[in-house]
Amino acid sequence: MIIADLFQETYAAITMNKIRSGLTILGIVIGIGSVVAMVSIGQGAKSQIESSIESIGSNLIMVNPGVQTNIGTQMRSAMGSAQTLTKDDADTIANEVSLIKAVAPYVSKNYQITAKGTNTNTRIFGTVADYAEIRSIGTTLGSFISEQQNENYAKVAILGPTVRDDLFGEDADPVGQKIRINSIIFTVTGVTETKGGTGFNSQDDLVYVPLSTAQRFLTGNKYVSSIYVQAQDQKSMSIVEEAITGLLLTRHNITDSTAADFTVLNQADLVATASSVANTFTMLLAAVAGISLVVGGIGIMNMMLTTVTERTREVGLRKAIGAKNRDISAQFLAEAATLTLIGGIIGTIFGWIASLLMTKFGGITTSVSLFSVLLAFSVSAAIGIGFGYYPARRAASLNPIEALRYE
Repeated sequence: MIIADLFQETYAAITMNKIRSGLTILGIVIGIGSVVAMVSIGQGAKSQIESSIESIGSNLIMVNPGVQTNIGTQMRSAMGSAQTLTKDDADTIANEVSLIKAVAPYVSKNYQITAKGTNTNTRIFGTVADYAEIRSIGTTLGSFISEQQNENYAKVAILGPTVRDDLFGEDADPVGQKIRINSIIFTVTGVTETKGGTGFNSQDDLVYVPLSTAQRFLTGNKYVSSIYVQAQDQKSMSIVEEAITGLLLTRHNITDSTAADFTVLNQADLVATASSVANTFTMLLAAVAGISLVVGGIGIMNMMLTTVTERTREVGLRKAIGAKNRDISAQFLAEAATLTLIGGIIGTIFGWIASLLMTKFGGITTSVSLFSVLLAFSVSAAIGIGFGYYPARRAASLNPIEALRYE
């Protein structure tokens, strides 16, 4: 059988019963479209998580308070409330650990802020000047915290764009205005650039004050919530991490590293862990969506078996005039493969459009990658061959004499 004849017979067989072929293709469209859409959601979530981690700065090492509860994990007890790190720890790291560019301790806590009859509840960050460099924070109005302000316990505040809009109105210039934090008057000296994020991850819904001021007038103690350390480059991050761990164990008089009252986190490790979790999430979504592909494949097998039954006499006639088993197999296998190919193309387009609509109207970050498209086509091809093979073999194994007698 020549290729041209095979294409012609395949076209004639598919168009002979348009409704049945269309319903069979629809099952594949739904399956492939679901896989593309689900994978795009997983890939989008992965990209968003990675960008969120990378947005906190480059070559970053985070030292957090709290006793590590599980060896080999990053789980800590009393996370967010433990008080084991101080500014002196940060100063010692800055003075004694090499291969670092900047060190920025900070305290963080939620407070009610009022200004001219308006109020908002947001998070206050007490920190130092290097924090802006480490976290790549710029200002659109005024300036960030200076070391002199920290030394003088200055009552100044730098507002995030969201806080500025809540207290003074959108795009207002609040520099020089007064706000109250915990009944203490602060002078606004700057507004940070828009960084984005939502909910607790929003870097625009923050207020920055000098660390010394926050410790004296707000928290009332010497402890810090965390210490950010920026390594000189990515290659030196592991060296810096080990040096910080050894230094703090000595300072805190801890001989057993498993009993450390702090945890050192490497930004690269966080990205790798987040990527691994996101990949698992993506595969889970793809597996769930793949169930519909199996249903679509069963639909193809059912249609092809019905077709074989309906065309039994045709198969017998073809064999009687010289058609070989491989010709019959190729004919029915080509029909199944064509159905899945058409469904795969339409399903990929459908999934891509669905991803765009979810991003635009659902607020869900999606990313249609080449991987998801290749996955869709490879799966559709496998379904066409896998579920079409049995009907094709069944048609090829028909006895031509019995087939001609079939009513």
